Amino acid sequence: MKRSILLFGVLAMLVIIACSNVIADKSSNTVEKKETIGEDPLAKELSKNFKEYWYAGNAEISSYQLEQARYGEIRKGTAVLIYVTEDFLSKEQVKADYQNPDNIPVLKLNATKKFNTGIYPYSIMQSTFYPVADNRHAVKVSSSMQEWCGHVYAQLNNRKDFEILSHSYFQGEADQEFTLDKAILENEIWTKIRIAPQDLPIGDVQIIPSFEYCRLRHKEIKAYSAKATLKKQEGLQTYTIAYPELNRSVSITFKATFPYEIEGWSETFKSGFGPKAKELTTKATKLKSIKSAYWGKNSNKDEVLREELGL
Repeated sequence: MKRSILLFGVLAMLVIIACSNVIADKSSNTVEKKETIGEDPLAKELSKNFKEYWYAGNAEISSYQLEQARYGEIRKGTAVLIYVTEDFLSKEQVKADYQNPDNIPVLKLNATKKFNTGIYPYSIMQSTFYPVADNRHAVKVSSSMQEWCGHVYAQLNNRKDFEILSHSYFQGEADQEFTLDKAILENEIWTKIRIAPQDLPIGDVQIIPSFEYCRLRHKEIKAYSAKATLKKQEGLQTYTIAYPELNRSVSITFKATFPYEIEGWSETFKSGFGPKAKELTTKATKLKSIKSAYWGKNSNKDEVLREELGL
């Protein structure tokens, strides 16, 4: 009888331990899923103004007159910032075709530049996918650059670490694939400004410079020491990042009230190579801004919108 009672007690304990392990496994899977799909209890609540402006079925398109430093000279050109909200797939890290509770709502920025260097043209585009919850780094950043000598491409995917994939026609860069510890991305600053400029990083920080700069100046894609400041003036604010090691600074000027439109920017760095290199400042001045569902404006008659933007 005592032996039966003892055996029953042992079996009961084994059942309790097994159940505990199952519960623990389920809890672990839940946490892993939350990390994968991007849920976060610290997500910021979107304001009524934000929802009305960014979820009205249109993108915001702003054109800029560009003075781009390249090869030790200033080149005339145009820049365009296209902001639009989208649903983003966490696992595949691409735009979602359908709405799903597991999607990550992002504010996407496609930033383009076009300018000529003598006989041949440059075309640059950077895409940043930044969560509207403003509770993590950009979930993806990509950059492409085309000119008559060749083209380069770089992409960052935000997973456990920052995963970087880079392709270039230059021998010293070629094809690269590596990871980085997570840090502030200069590319994501442009979207964070549009969501919560009051929370921009200030002071001594570690920042990964824009992919555009790293490729144009052939700098290693990594975090550099920088000092960030936010200056307020009448109706405007200017956010500046200074990189001592790179002898480079970037200043972004935006309206002080929602929706915090980008009015222009400047970037000072050494342009050119060898004895022809000199410190120059790239500048962009706003021309026009419109709201449009541009993806459906693809007929010849819609070219009038380009004229409206001064492009």
